[in-house]
Amino acid sequence: KRVKRLPVIDAEGILTGIVSRSDLLKVFLRPDEDIEEEVRREVVGYLFPGEPSPVQVRVKDGVVTLSGTIPDTALVPVAARLARAIEGVVDIRCELTGTVPERMGPPEVGPMF
Repeated sequence: KRVKRLPVIDAEGILTGIVSRSDLLKVFLRPDEDIEEEVRREVVGYLFPGEPSPVQVRVKDGVVTLSGTIPDTALVPVAARLARAIEGVVDIRCELTGTVPERMGPPEVGPMF
């Protein structure tokens, strides 16, 4: 229908602004490199600090892939939610795995009294 702009009104019907088609599409036009940098800084740097980072980030066509081995798999859904909230992210793929603690030798056996 070739609509390029729409009015934005509040609950009382008062005009509060105009939204354009380019405003709505801008989120999908963000370069993958910018998204990747923001995910590294805002998600990985916050949840998985350290050098080198245990988490690798790749972005292709707005789809973020997080991979690596992390100590706490409970943080996987948190990382996915935080990454999904970044402007321009279309989808998330989590390929994160947890570390398996090594056994420190046989368990100690105490007296059987």
